[in-house]
Order: sequence, then C-alpha cells, then structure tokens
Amino acid sequence: MATRPVEIGPAGLHTPRAIERLRLVRGLTQHQLAARCSALGRPMTNTALSRTERGRRRCDIDDLVAIATALGTPPTTLLLPLPSASSDDRRGC
Repeated sequence: MATRPVEIGPAGLHTPRAIERLRLVRGLTQHQLAARCSALGRPMTNTALSRTERGRRRCDIDDLVAIATALGTPPTTLLLPLPSASSDDRRGC
C-alpha cells in the first residue's frame, strides 16, 4: 500500500518564514544563529538552519525551542502568525 506524504499545515508553513524574519530583525546570520543554538546544547549547522528556513527540512520541537531561545522569543512566536493590520482595525486595536 502506497503512503501519502504528510502535508505541511499552516504552522509548518509559517514557522520557517518567522524564523528567518526574526533572525534578520535581530541582525544575525545563519552561522551566528546556528552557533547560538549549538551553545545552548542543540547542535545545529548553518546548512540545517538554511534548510529549515527554506522549508526543505522540518523543524522538530527541540530545534524550535533552541531557535526561539537563541532568538530571545517564546516558541509560540515562531508558530503563530501575527495578526494582520486589517484584523487589528476590525477589533479596534
């Protein structure tokens, strides 16, 4: 029996972009972020990080926690999409 590939859901599509965006906001290269993750006890190469950011490699929970910690943000920040400006306007924010 053939197996179907597991489709990537919304969080799986958002997370790689969020990692890259926040890394750039923090002014870090992929090498620097990978080194921070390694220093936290989660060995990571810049190649693994690059593949994660490009959606070519799944980000497991241990990687997610290390990356978030290295970026100084809670893991949920990388999982959940930011509210759009239009949705903020409708809520009166």
